[in-house]
Amino acid sequence: MVVTLLTDYGLGDEFVGVCHGVIARIAPELRVIDVTHGIGRHDVRHGALALRNALPHLPAGVHVAIVDPQVGTERRGVAVRCDDGRVLVGPDNGLLSLAWERAGGALEAVDISRSKHRLEPVSATFHGRDVFAPVAAHLAAGEELRDAGDPLAVEELTVLELPQPTVEDGTAVGHALLIDAYGNVSLDLGHEHMLEAGLTIGAQVEVNGAPATVVQTFADVPAGELLVYEDAWGAVAAAVNRGDASVELGIARDAEVRIARR
Repeated sequence: MVVTLLTDYGLGDEFVGVCHGVIARIAPELRVIDVTHGIGRHDVRHGALALRNALPHLPAGVHVAIVDPQVGTERRGVAVRCDDGRVLVGPDNGLLSLAWERAGGALEAVDISRSKHRLEPVSATFHGRDVFAPVAAHLAAGEELRDAGDPLAVEELTVLELPQPTVEDGTAVGHALLIDAYGNVSLDLGHEHMLEAGLTIGAQVEVNGAPATVVQTFADVPAGELLVYEDAWGAVAAAVNRGDASVELGIARDAEVRIARR
């Protein structure tokens, strides 16, 4: 069985290694995969999108996500069984919701805030070590979900709200959800929105007024030119070949992005 970890802890401190150690002490036979620990600090939406994108490419198992700006408050910790059999573990702040949607929906949930599997005493500020890691280890080792916490109706779980894309008179209107290290801007538009707007491969378009071409990959346009493409996660994105689209377009996260034929 596999446990995966996704956090905003970074790698400069001991937090990630300690979570690995807790899991190893409980169930040393488990394999632990680090998805990323580079989520922006306290950025729940970044974590939710990254977990959703990564999940289909990970072995089915127990998937821990920790981006927890309300740690130590009355916010719940939860474990959620998905339709495809995966189990998600983390704070109930919307972080897990995009992942369970990707996994077919949430079938069963428990509140693990006072789980019998947690470490005692529980720190007010490090639930990754004291709650999420030990609960995940026990679940991955074969413990039943129902025994890990108190029953919780899936309708009570916190769901992350995202802006909704539209198509207006041949213009695909989306929003910048993520900007990666290369300055590529991932949008909430999908292939279906581009088709509805009549924007297919080879189309000459404008992105917020800037000229671009709809292509398959970066090198389909000369260096320095703007392009629109489908990224590795299936989302429509804007990029500059060997450049930075976020700077070129002056786009920050949440900005509206309009793509229309020139």
